[in-house]
Amino acid sequence: MNTKTTLRITYREALKHGLREALINDDMVFLMGEDVGRYGGAFAVSKGFLEEFGEDRIMDVPLSESGFVGAGIGAALGGMRPIVEVMTVNFSLLALDQIINNASTLLHMSGGQINVPVVIRMNSGIGNQLAAQHSHSWEPFYAHVPGLKVVSVGTHEDARGMLLTALESPDPVIIFEYTSLLNMESEIPLDSGAMDIDKAKVRREGKDVSIITYGPGVYKALAAAEELNLSGIDAEVVDLRVLNPIDNETILTSVAKTHRVLIVEEAWRSVSISSEIISRIMEHAFFDLDAPVQRLCGVEVPIPYPKHLEDASIPQKEDIVNSILNMVQYD
Repeated sequence: MNTKTTLRITYREALKHGLREALINDDMVFLMGEDVGRYGGAFAVSKGFLEEFGEDRIMDVPLSESGFVGAGIGAALGGMRPIVEVMTVNFSLLALDQIINNASTLLHMSGGQINVPVVIRMNSGIGNQLAAQHSHSWEPFYAHVPGLKVVSVGTHEDARGMLLTALESPDPVIIFEYTSLLNMESEIPLDSGAMDIDKAKVRREGKDVSIITYGPGVYKALAAAEELNLSGIDAEVVDLRVLNPIDNETILTSVAKTHRVLIVEEAWRSVSISSEIISRIMEHAFFDLDAPVQRLCGVEVPIPYPKHLEDASIPQKEDIVNSILNMVQYD
């Protein structure tokens, strides 16, 4: 008798499972983007979908982010459930007018009459030697915009299920997926399905320090926590998951328990998600702290191409371990 309850898959496969289920579940859902059809997606996430679902639902588009993102917004206004894939987050800058001046504002400007149920997926992050025009972390920019829900897919289970929930939203959702995780394998439950996109999640319980992170930082933080445990330090790992609106409750509950905080993100340090988290902790949990809040962020340079410099430009597991060891020893 087969008693297996988990499935071992890559992050890429998890994304593909979620996307395929979304297309099967609802005939109004369709995928559009550069190379999503005949090529099978820039990262092979939609490979085989053109043959399975046809050209009406898997649409290759011209190299014009402003044009096809705008078409996706129009389709959403017309009652469809479009999934717009932007090849990399850097290219999304070409569609900012559509995303920020249209998708995020129409509900407000119509007095609540017009919803824009579009889901925009984009690959983000650093780690595959794609250099400065294909590798940045623009999550803080989008998290700044009212009217957008912004989620970060930092685990395989979320990669499998966040899209399904995003498609139920009446308002625009930006989903950040991560190139550096595509080939990473992990176990997910066989019955894994739609995932919450409203709350942060404690990925590891701990009592000595809170590591707050998102995206590729999640697995690095979990690995660092296991290493710290060998030194007698019990680290809690909080995956933000939702970058707009941020879940204050989970963050503040963790701070009240551990009294020390390290924030980890690949985005640049200035005007970042970590800046916002620190401000909220100072405003609401200052007297719960036993030490100053610290953060590890991306070095403020265009992302280098050489592997050793690329690695040095963003926080790694060893940086997390050393920062927390120094924090605890200082106390």
